[in-house]
Amino acid sequence: MDFTLTETDVALQRTVREFAQRELVPGARERDAAEKFSPALFRRLGDLGLTGLGIPLERGGAGGGLVQTCIAVEELARQDPSASLWLLVSLSLTAVAIERYGTEEQKGRYVPPLARGKAVGAFGYTEPDAGSDAAGLQTLATRRGDSYVLNGSKIFISNGDVADTFLVFATTDRAKRAKGVIALIVERGTKGFTQRRQAEKLGMRASSTAELHFEDCAVPAANLVADESAGFKTAMSILDASRPAIGAQAVGIAQGSLDLAVRHTKQRRQFGQPIADFQGVQWMVADMATQVDASRLLVYRAADLKDRGLPFTKEASMAKLFASETAMRVATMALQLHGGYGYFKESPIERFFRDAKITEIYEGTSQIQRLVIARHVLAETPG
Repeated sequence: MDFTLTETDVALQRTVREFAQRELVPGARERDAAEKFSPALFRRLGDLGLTGLGIPLERGGAGGGLVQTCIAVEELARQDPSASLWLLVSLSLTAVAIERYGTEEQKGRYVPPLARGKAVGAFGYTEPDAGSDAAGLQTLATRRGDSYVLNGSKIFISNGDVADTFLVFATTDRAKRAKGVIALIVERGTKGFTQRRQAEKLGMRASSTAELHFEDCAVPAANLVADESAGFKTAMSILDASRPAIGAQAVGIAQGSLDLAVRHTKQRRQFGQPIADFQGVQWMVADMATQVDASRLLVYRAADLKDRGLPFTKEASMAKLFASETAMRVATMALQLHGGYGYFKESPIERFFRDAKITEIYEGTSQIQRLVIARHVLAETPG
């Protein structure tokens, strides 16, 4: 199995790395403090073709697959995790999802603006009482003539107050649970659809988060994605395909934390020498580097399986689980190596430490990933 990046992939990696260092790093602290999404920087992601990764060229995309998306997400997260989330949600959870499951009319109308970075996408699934219980949706979609009328609310929706195109999941019958779930494309500004920003987050503060509210919101039936019998399966498939990208985000956070720790330990002197010379520090660095590399290998294995059309659900959950928990461990160790300096906001490691935590929570908590992995292992192993 060859995990060597192609020349094209190396060029993509270098391009994103240089962009992130040049354009994301200078204002990252200020965007975090102000909880500010940057439309201008998002458009720059589009200029680079990043918002079109995995989308066919004929629909305004940049081609490639999940491996290329993971490369881009990792490099963005290595410098500014919030910016990686802008891309991940709009691309993996919205544009790629519509491209894969939408009708030809839907693909032609909604995918090109998303792929070019001219529009922002959001994925509306989580509700106050439907998080890990993904089948427990309460937002109701009632068919009335040529429309579905939505009533209900979503919560913790990334890109929720800046998006133009929303992939929203609702139920036609709460008693049916998974069998009642459908997916609808909802446009910003639709009558009866409002967004309320959720502020004061712990981390990923420069990524907007919002509640979505639907009150007698009529959505054309032509905006139904897949069909009424496949909504839940579609949602789970979209999340499966996105988990390696969340893993890549976690790898980027972990790698960025390691970078900061190594830089600090080479510069910080105690007892007349750089603290990087002490064996105890070196062992911490060795553990961090090993865990980061193991996470990266899991992520790219899962992405490669997906791109080759092979089963990857278990591997995606393994990648997301291990990489997210590694991000939290490595960020914690990196902050420890910074000592008191790392405890203040002027130090970037403080931001990485806060940003790392959410990777263990969104798109399936670590506990849910363990359930997915265990069920696959138990099913695959003869009793």
